Amino acid sequence: MINDKQLLQQYAQERSESAFGELVARHLDYVYSTALRVVNGDAPLAQDVTQTVFIDLARKAVELPRDVVLAGWLHRHTCYTAATAVRTERRRQTREHAAMEMRALDDNTRPEWEQVAPYLDESLNELNPADRDALVLRFLRQQDLRSVGVALGISEDAARKRVDRALEKLHVLLKHRGATLSVAALGTALATEAVTAAPAGLAAAITAAALSGTTITSTAVFAATKGIAMTTFQKAIVTATAVVLAGVGIYEARQVALAHNQVQTLQQQQQAPLAGRVVQLTRERDGLTNKLAVMRDENERLQSNAVELLKLRGMVGTLRRELESQKTAAAKASTNLAEASMSAHKPGAYISKDQLADAGFKTPEAALQTFFGALLSSNYDHVVAAMSAQSGASDPMKREEFETRFRVDEELSRVQGIQMVAKKVVADDRVDIEFLIYEKGKAPLIHIQQLLKEGDEWKAGNSIDDDSSWGQGGQIQHLIPSTIQ
Repeated sequence: MINDKQLLQQYAQERSESAFGELVARHLDYVYSTALRVVNGDAPLAQDVTQTVFIDLARKAVELPRDVVLAGWLHRHTCYTAATAVRTERRRQTREHAAMEMRALDDNTRPEWEQVAPYLDESLNELNPADRDALVLRFLRQQDLRSVGVALGISEDAARKRVDRALEKLHVLLKHRGATLSVAALGTALATEAVTAAPAGLAAAITAAALSGTTITSTAVFAATKGIAMTTFQKAIVTATAVVLAGVGIYEARQVALAHNQVQTLQQQQQAPLAGRVVQLTRERDGLTNKLAVMRDENERLQSNAVELLKLRGMVGTLRRELESQKTAAAKASTNLAEASMSAHKPGAYISKDQLADAGFKTPEAALQTFFGALLSSNYDHVVAAMSAQSGASDPMKREEFETRFRVDEELSRVQGIQMVAKKVVADDRVDIEFLIYEKGKAPLIHIQQLLKEGDEWKAGNSIDDDSSWGQGGQIQHLIPSTIQ
């Protein structure tokens, strides 16, 4: 889809009516909504302001910078034009503002949008241009964060952070003006209430007024400005007339009643030929009203989904950060475990009874330490798990023999530690390790343990009671400088 900058450039260079019409269609609703807020809900005056803003856009399109964010420019220009249009009604606005503040003192439970609307555009204009453009694109232009990032030339994540920071700044400004809603409530109010659909046919009227012929002339601008002035002047006349009528006596009231009766008589005389047309227009109005209600329901549903999507995205981000933190902790724990395991069964090192623990089965040395630690724990299930299937340790008779032995034999209870002396590689899947067992009050005893490889793990085989064949065959590696013979 062609973006705003391309459409604006196409119109500025080619005076393309279709390009300008597309720009009007894209930005009409939030420009009209902004004007409507600034003029305190005066719909006719808001329409005049909207038309003037787009006439000025058509006239100044060539002069705008190439990197301008059109949504931000239109918002600022709408605020300026609307403020100029209502300058003559400043006294009335002051009285209404005072009355609104009095109501706020009496009732702090106003609907959220009523707290925000009177001060929204004034507060937006106090933000810096980058924050203002981000909020206008996100909430007034109703673009998703990816589109906001494209318009501002930043990533979607950066656009989300900028919108969040700008929303917090706007919340502070509104809070100083008496708006008590939270940041989350402010975001919801802007997403659901900030944009009001412009009256039907206004886009076509604006495009026609802005593109009178092939060029935009000062006459068109003057006509639009004159329309605003005339509207304001007529309102002033009506207001003055109402004040005069409020102070007249019974005589003038009677004259007004007589004039009203005469008007009703004339209307009744003219009503008969128009009855059919009135019925037709009523039906068309009812049909359009029903369609509008359906469209509003659909719009509210979509806006609600958008708010829920923002919440879900925030939850996903939090879960991702927690997952990364858990992965980091698991990796650190794994590294610490590996380091502890390596230091626990370092070849040739003396390992005290208290240091004997499950060192795993990755190497023959680790498997021997795990097996001997299981023996000292007197837990036959751990011993079976540390031994090779070829040893037959799981045989019920051996279990009974083991448990009986360790109930009456206190030999292992005197063990203070072990020290691996040498190992002999007999085959790729077999290693014999010579090690010393230190007992309290006795000289170290030499033992030889067979270790067998099963898959990727080493398990303890049978003990070798006859050490006469130790020096025969295989490759012997001494783990300490000297070996006790």
